[in-house]
Amino acid sequence: MSKKAVFPGSFDPITLGHYDIIKRGISLFDEVIIAIGINADKKYMFSLEDRKRFIEDAFKDEPKVSVITYEGLTIDLCRKLDADFILRGLRNPADFEFEKAIAHTNRKLSKIETVFLLTAAKTSYISSSIVRDVIRNNGDYTVLVPNSVVVKK
Repeated sequence: MSKKAVFPGSFDPITLGHYDIIKRGISLFDEVIIAIGINADKKYMFSLEDRKRFIEDAFKDEPKVSVITYEGLTIDLCRKLDADFILRGLRNPADFEFEKAIAHTNRKLSKIETVFLLTAAKTSYISSSIVRDVIRNNGDYTVLVPNSVVVKK
């Protein structure tokens, strides 16, 4: 039986922190499915197609990684994909408190386990919202994201 994990998020855009968690997840799981959640109420900087392409390009040489989009509950997606694990990264105590509540809820509603990885110290300060702010203010975002993330001006 293969160990399959879903790594959900909006990835607007994918950051070096996300990249680090995915790379480390590859060593733990037989398959890592990066699942880009669609939230109609949220305003994104990058289109769904761009976000998907950024991730696919970043992992084009990694056969254990796939990228999909989804709507609805992550646990429903996990059931559909026959994935027993949700992979999440933690940057700080606030992330832990937020993610803990979601993990407990998911365990109450399903048998799906959440696996937490601490982000690397060198990327723990990076968030997609910080990257978007750097981009909006014409800063050098390239030091915060994989090379696949390209902003069209």
